[in-house]
Amino acid sequence: MSQQSKENHLTGLSEQEVLASRQAHGNNLLTPPKRPSMWKLYLEKFQDPVIRVLLVAAFFSLIISFIESEYAETIGIFFAIFLATGIGFYFEYDASKKFDLLNAVGEETPVTVIRDGKIREIPRKDIVVGDIVILNTGEEIPADGILIEAVSLQVNESSLTGELMVNKTTDEAHFDEEATYPSNTVMRGTTITDGHGVMKVERVGDATEIGKVARQATEQSGEQTPLNIQLTKLANLIGKVGFTIATLTFLTFTAKDLYAYLTTTQVTGWHEWLEIARIVLKYFMMAVTLIVVAVPEGLPMSVTLSLALNMRRMLKTNNLVRKMHACETMGAITVICTDKTGTLTQNLMQVYEAQLDESHPELIAEGIAANSTAFLEEKGEGEKPSGVGNPTEIALLLWLNSKGENYMQLRENAKVVNQLTFSTERKYMATLVDSPIQKKRVLYIKGAPEIVMSKCNLTSDAINQYNAQLLAYQNKAMRTLGVAYKYIPDGASEDCAELVNEGGMTFIGIFAISDPIRPDVPEAVKRCQSAGIGIKIVTGDTPGTATEIARQIGLWKPEDTERNRITGVEFAALTDEEALERVLDLKVMSRARPMDKQRLVQLLQQKGAVVAVTGDGTNDAPALNHAQVGLSMGTGTSVAKEASDITLLDDSFHSIATAVMWGRSLYKNIQRFIVFQLTINVVALLSVLFGAFFGTALPLTVTQMLWVNLIMDTFAAMALASISPSMDVMDEKPRRRSDFIITPAMRNNIFGVGLGFLAILMGLLVYFNHLPGGMDTHHLTIFFTIFVMLQFWNLFNASVFGTNHSIFRDASHALGMLSVAAIILIGQIIIVTFGGKVFRTEPLPAIEWLYIIGATSAVLWIGELWRGIKRLTKK
Repeated sequence: MSQQSKENHLTGLSEQEVLASRQAHGNNLLTPPKRPSMWKLYLEKFQDPVIRVLLVAAFFSLIISFIESEYAETIGIFFAIFLATGIGFYFEYDASKKFDLLNAVGEETPVTVIRDGKIREIPRKDIVVGDIVILNTGEEIPADGILIEAVSLQVNESSLTGELMVNKTTDEAHFDEEATYPSNTVMRGTTITDGHGVMKVERVGDATEIGKVARQATEQSGEQTPLNIQLTKLANLIGKVGFTIATLTFLTFTAKDLYAYLTTTQVTGWHEWLEIARIVLKYFMMAVTLIVVAVPEGLPMSVTLSLALNMRRMLKTNNLVRKMHACETMGAITVICTDKTGTLTQNLMQVYEAQLDESHPELIAEGIAANSTAFLEEKGEGEKPSGVGNPTEIALLLWLNSKGENYMQLRENAKVVNQLTFSTERKYMATLVDSPIQKKRVLYIKGAPEIVMSKCNLTSDAINQYNAQLLAYQNKAMRTLGVAYKYIPDGASEDCAELVNEGGMTFIGIFAISDPIRPDVPEAVKRCQSAGIGIKIVTGDTPGTATEIARQIGLWKPEDTERNRITGVEFAALTDEEALERVLDLKVMSRARPMDKQRLVQLLQQKGAVVAVTGDGTNDAPALNHAQVGLSMGTGTSVAKEASDITLLDDSFHSIATAVMWGRSLYKNIQRFIVFQLTINVVALLSVLFGAFFGTALPLTVTQMLWVNLIMDTFAAMALASISPSMDVMDEKPRRRSDFIITPAMRNNIFGVGLGFLAILMGLLVYFNHLPGGMDTHHLTIFFTIFVMLQFWNLFNASVFGTNHSIFRDASHALGMLSVAAIILIGQIIIVTFGGKVFRTEPLPAIEWLYIIGATSAVLWIGELWRGIKRLTKK
């Protein structure tokens, strides 16, 4: 370093230079993401395609309400709209508030700087470009900069690259060519785990690496959820079918009646024109009634209720869902891109194995306690252990702690005479102590095993044996440490480096240290793979470590080749065409930078994949944002959580497999509701249409349709939405994005059952019309009740649609369905008995109720028989 730069960095900036720098480069604040206003959040709910069709129906219904002075139907439709949008808004707003509490971050953290030649503490937000910052162990780096000094400096870059320990130096000879970021640079948001240094700030606020990543994380990706795509298609179909049938009905009946009227009447004055207008208006009202009948009011309610119930249930399992549709989208994912540190692993270095000479356990304990600069944090009962300092040293202290030794007491008792801290050049740390246990002076050393062994009295056989063991550990991507000691006679030198270089030390053994995988991960990975979901590890770690972790969790198989893994630099060098051709085969991406992960996600989406991304670091944020579902960890950075759709409060990868099961079960429940709802709508639509041919203008009145289409469907939505998830769904393959929500099996059920019901109802109309005196209110009440009871029994069949299960298989499920069924039945009895002119009904005698309930229950028994036959043929 030149004399001038040395002086500059010792002096720092003047107050005028600070102001000029702030003017030129801005504050050291990250721009917070814009939160949508409450109104915007509510109005977003009206973008739901089914809600839009419902609004059109409400508009037409309102026109008829003015003409007929009958507002019940219109009020019912608007009630359905506001209830569905209101529930959706409340749950998302509530989750957003919980999230803001979870994510409180302070910019007031004090930072030590040199300004005007004086050392001062200022808040992190006041740092400017050009500031000289003093860095010490345990501190978070406040901005991006270049190192002026670095002494044994190690940085935890896991929030940016996934790496727990990166060596930093100003000596070009020791630069790591493979490092994600140059060895003489440090980044905002990373933490110093060992050593100390001085940096010059080069970038602040949004210009920092973390700032660029945060900006990518808040970009709107505009990626539609699979459910939204499906509901848009369904709404378009319903709209087209409803409008087509309504238009054909209007044209056919208007033409028929006008032809009959005009062939018998001469149009001479306004009386005749009024009659023509009356005919046109009559059939226009019928057409609009058909449109209203065609639109499934209960569908948005069912979807919203299902999603809202799932949000609440998932929160109980430590999954905070911020964006409602993410619940269902989890069921459609085909690829999970996961980071390694903190998601697959525990983000805590631990001793995997120790090969030690156990003849002097007191020397091992004292050596680990005294020859260390790390500390363990006091934790409550059941809390995860952690420490402050070098992760490798923390691992040794945790190991010592597990042996029942009090490291702090051992450290305080051993009087330190001299200490040589670890450096990347020396690759060892040494401490000279006056040992109360040995009653003499002892030199303890720990470091790279090959360096430590070279200072010890070891036979070539012992060295070969240890080297073979070290190679086995290194092949498993573990860090290894050698430990040794030497008794120092009175009057000898107190220089640790000199004493170590003399040699003659006694080798104690080696420690293998790793960041172990979470115990539940292999099983969760297996569950996801059996469900047809591809898993890709994307990490900033080395290729060896990443591949070893993939092997441990069951992802990397012996038959896998170099085609299945890549580094971030290699991936960036590929053209989009080359990357697209290879992207589905990749299992491991190592040395990945934030934008590599985002590009991987976007290329997978181009290949038609539905992607979920897990991550806890700021480096994961762009990918979390651009994926269909972003899953952040509860202990992750604020930027990662801001970019995600779901926050896993327990940090468990296992929760992802559970979320997939919830999502798939939820989609099945929505499909069950669509089967039930559209069966009603097909029957109602065709009853109104064909009813006109059988001499009844409206076999079901507007108010009767309100009961069928809204109240009954609301309860049905609650019943079908609350069906518990089933593990069976994890044996199925993910659905394709292009698949329509109505499957062939659903279509066959809707039309098969619907046309069966229609035949029964039209037969009734024909029968009633041929009775002496024709059809009266009593007959129309029976028609209305049979219509409702057919759907009542069909609700039970719909609850097990998509399976061969009996409805009596699950007692709790049956009880839930029975309570809803009881509400529907009681509601129907009340409407028939007390509805009068409003519902065009009259009370039915008890015997007729028994006949109707008994006869229509055949719907359930036929369904049970059909499922029983399917179970037997499957066996």
